[in-house]
Amino acid sequence: MKLSAPKMVTWVIAVVLGLLGVLGRFVPSLPLVSHYLWFMTAGWLLLAVATVVEFL
Repeated sequence: MKLSAPKMVTWVIAVVLGLLGVLGRFVPSLPLVSHYLWFMTAGWLLLAVATVVEFL
């Protein structure tokens, strides 16, 4: 399996999703607090898929 680095836009979107997940976990006043795990999961899955698929 040949892996490739994700494009910069994909990487930035995944990092923003991860940061939203971390903030939602540790800052209880944010409206995202109930969905923090989904943001973290989406960020990790986006990075994993972008590493395997070349056009992301």
